[in-house]
Amino acid sequence: MPGNKIRPVDRLAQAVAKCGLESTAYGKCIAKDFNNVYKDKCLAEFRVLQACVAKHMGKK
Repeated sequence: MPGNKIRPVDRLAQAVAKCGLESTAYGKCIAKDFNNVYKDKCLAEFRVLQACVAKHMGKK
């Protein structure tokens, strides 16, 4: 790729890597009962993870 452009998927990976505690909390919530996953099951944990990733990607 020309220049120093970072691919969007790499930016996402870097942002997620900075949200270890939030990722762990979301993963534990899903893993608690992985045979019964449904939409919005761990919404609170997901929102916290989403906010962390957005913060580290430089989005509001």
